[in-house]
Amino acid sequence: MPTIETMDRGKALDKEQFGLNVEPKYSRQYSSPHTDEIPVDVLEDIALSEADRRLAEMGYIQVYKREFSWVSCFSFAISLTAVFAGVATTFSYPLNAGGAASAVWCWLIAGAGGICIALSVSELVSAYPTSGGLYFTCKYLAPEEWVPEISWICGWLNLLGQIAGVASAEFGAAQLLLAAVSMGSDFSYTPTIGHTIAVMAAVTILHGMINSLRTSVLGKMVKLYVIFHVGVLVSACITLLVMTKDKHDSTYVFTNVFSSSGWRPTGFSFLFGFLSVSWSMTDYDATAHIAEEIKDPAVKAPWAISSAIAFTYVAGWLFTLVLTYCMGDPATILASPIAQPVAQIFYNNTGKSGGIFFTVAMFLVLSFGNIVALQSGSRTIWAYSRDEMLPLSRIWYKINKHSETPLYSVWLFTILCVLINLIGLGSYIAIASIFNLTAIALDWSYCIPIICKLLYGKFRPGPWHLGRASFFINAWAVIWTTFISIIFVLPTVRPVTLENMNYVPVLMVTVTLFVIVYWYAAGRHFYIGPRVKVQLVEVTNYTSSGNFTGEEKKKVY
Repeated sequence: MPTIETMDRGKALDKEQFGLNVEPKYSRQYSSPHTDEIPVDVLEDIALSEADRRLAEMGYIQVYKREFSWVSCFSFAISLTAVFAGVATTFSYPLNAGGAASAVWCWLIAGAGGICIALSVSELVSAYPTSGGLYFTCKYLAPEEWVPEISWICGWLNLLGQIAGVASAEFGAAQLLLAAVSMGSDFSYTPTIGHTIAVMAAVTILHGMINSLRTSVLGKMVKLYVIFHVGVLVSACITLLVMTKDKHDSTYVFTNVFSSSGWRPTGFSFLFGFLSVSWSMTDYDATAHIAEEIKDPAVKAPWAISSAIAFTYVAGWLFTLVLTYCMGDPATILASPIAQPVAQIFYNNTGKSGGIFFTVAMFLVLSFGNIVALQSGSRTIWAYSRDEMLPLSRIWYKINKHSETPLYSVWLFTILCVLINLIGLGSYIAIASIFNLTAIALDWSYCIPIICKLLYGKFRPGPWHLGRASFFINAWAVIWTTFISIIFVLPTVRPVTLENMNYVPVLMVTVTLFVIVYWYAAGRHFYIGPRVKVQLVEVTNYTSSGNFTGEEKKKVY
């Protein structure tokens, strides 16, 4: 597999000798005040694998070792949804919104919308498998003259959404761990916001250290995780069904609607149950951000995304059913002193030991999801830096020669997640609103290239595609995202006060202004869209030493 080092030893070609144009195709060329330009290589196509050749055709050179197999990819994608912990930490939202029926039906309905987004993302990832994910696809889907602006907006929404998402998940993991501690003390200990943030910081740093290991180590860890996750999920469901003495009947589970949100009519409040699913089923393109570490990414990455989301959809709904049958009085678990209704359900039905065990299991599942999400986020920073989109790109783009991973990007992402959570020391409302921003920012970063695909007709499918159903699935993904975004910006509780106000609209305006102002103030002077970092040359005659003889056939991508 050609790498930067092997090219330096004889695989790189003289650009001037062959008269190659090494600039990107976009007409706007600027020098960057923030970054040193990362050089362009010219690469011959001999001895390239299909994946490496395709990457070179898209303008990039293979840097990472491709360590992720079928099992690793699937497990990686499953880790990101963390369905056992994801359902557990968001179960309170549909209960508050509309009771048992809201939890059951909203997962079924909203999950179908999420499936359409995931399938649309998978199709794009198959066609353009790079660590840039959906951001990179704008290069091929948007009109050439608008590629810089569109990819800039898409990229920043995706990156900010990932940072907020991992920060919120790390905060949730800390809450679960402290909930287990509280159970162990028979609830004599009550976690404070300060304790939660301190544990969050320690856990996040630990996850950063794990991400500093070689990719091969992470790949092996991921393989083991899927067994643990599925095993815990199945055992949790069986344990609750066996040990819960007084279960609700099916009529209650599927039809009981009540709301403590203050919205009238109650049916409108019922819609807020969709939020739980949107927070659980998101970050669909995370597997795409490790595409350059996957063997045959054009097939394995989209397969992993689509199959993992399908598993999450089915398993999440079944787990939700089990919880609603076994939860007892919803008002009681919502008033739990540990503020974790599902942990309280396990405590009530399985006792102290069972409650602690399954709460710690939730923590471990969510923690591993955070580890792989941090890996995905660091690769996003690395990919954006390769395109010189971020300040100090030359630093974040560096690959550590020992771990063969972008350590600077790993720790930048880690520190940003910790810093965001520190806001909670001043205002829990503010930090909760930032967490709520995650799904909107990420989902719209997916919909931007999907909309470009639908409008401009430039898409060329990869080996994994949706065929004739593509247009309808893509269209519904955009319609669903628009609908759920409206739900996200509404206040979830009425009457609205400063304490319960939904600040997501304010944050969305803030993020939008940041992206636009930063573009006009600086970005347009140095960012020209996804860049060409390598150019592939086809040669008909060559010697074993790498010296060319006879007629050379050039093809520049």
